[in-house]
Amino acid sequence: MIPLLAQDKASIAGPEPLLRVSDLRAGYEPGIPIVNGATITVAPSEIVVVLGPNGAGKSTLIKAIAGLVPIHSGSVHLDGEDITHLPAHLMVRRGLAFVPQTENVFTLMSVEDNLLVAGGILPAATKSARIEEVYGFFPDLARQRRLLAGRLSGGQRQMLAAARALMVSPKVLMLDEPSAGLSPKLVELVFSRLADIRREGVTIVLVEQNARAALAIADRAYVLVEGRNRYEGIARDLWDDPVVAELYLGGAHRGRPTADAP
Repeated sequence: MIPLLAQDKASIAGPEPLLRVSDLRAGYEPGIPIVNGATITVAPSEIVVVLGPNGAGKSTLIKAIAGLVPIHSGSVHLDGEDITHLPAHLMVRRGLAFVPQTENVFTLMSVEDNLLVAGGILPAATKSARIEEVYGFFPDLARQRRLLAGRLSGGQRQMLAAARALMVSPKVLMLDEPSAGLSPKLVELVFSRLADIRREGVTIVLVEQNARAALAIADRAYVLVEGRNRYEGIARDLWDDPVVAELYLGGAHRGRPTADAP
């Protein structure tokens, strides 16, 4: 694995990025960046995972892209449009959907009412049809559409959060730590559903601590350290690099991913 700063970026071929984040510096306090020059690109229908040690700035990066953390410098382009300083509430209309780690569903509303609210910007005539399409990704939710979201299991709640984001047919779906607090079995289920969603053409950016599960479904991965790019590469190649795994992924190279890679 070659450090990113030493790579010849011109040699990296591929489709025009759907999402391009360039030299981004962002943080909650002016002049104190947590993200300190990160750059990522995501091609259409690709899963890209952002990894790194605790405090690397992974979640801050994805929140800055979503308009939830102030950007000090750099740029974010979605499908060729500059959305760098677009307010968070307008991101969804541009095609960028964000699923936070916590507080991502309305627990006192039913599964279906959660989806109806999430599809608020859709024409009334198309909402019901879109809900049924989204249920196609998550049959467990379809069977429990009348259940209060607060009574769902942790894995089902994360699937509902993703389903809510999919209601508006986003160009890019971004998720922050979707496996947090889940049992290994539920982690496998959630990531399997994400792989299914990608196969339908949805582009996914994933910030994740569970390197094993994330690399198993990802096309490419970035490793952040102290808010900066440290490595990038094909997911399987990154997994197999012992230096990267030991230093930045908690020794994740011990045992190969078991999920079907794309």
